[in-house]
Amino acid sequence: QVQLVQSGGGCVQVGGSLNLSCTSSEHTLSKSQMGWFRQVPDKEREFLGVIKQSGSTLYADFVKGRFTVSRDNAKNTVFLTMNSVQIEDTAVYYCAADLASGRLALNYHANRRNYDYWGQGTQVTVSS
Repeated sequence: QVQLVQSGGGCVQVGGSLNLSCTSSEHTLSKSQMGWFRQVPDKEREFLGVIKQSGSTLYADFVKGRFTVSRDNAKNTVFLTMNSVQIEDTAVYYCAADLASGRLALNYHANRRNYDYWGQGTQVTVSS
């Protein structure tokens, strides 16, 4: 069983920035495709971006230029950096690990059902 542990999150004002982290003590994250999702009540979990085993990244169109997914292999940690946050970015944010490998398309990575392990989620609240 792989446990993903998230940190970061909290409250931030509109236009501000926030950095979320995701790490594991049992699994080397660079061996997985690591995705970030978010969810608000009564809505589906929404794909934000992914960092592949190769280090390349893909993003949902609505976060391009604002959110960045990165990885620090030495710390075995994946990050979601959120800039220019808006009220509508308020949500619970999740990291997820997909153990599959290969050159996979965006629509594959955006499907939450393709992920094998999930972080515990962290609340981000954006206020005006």
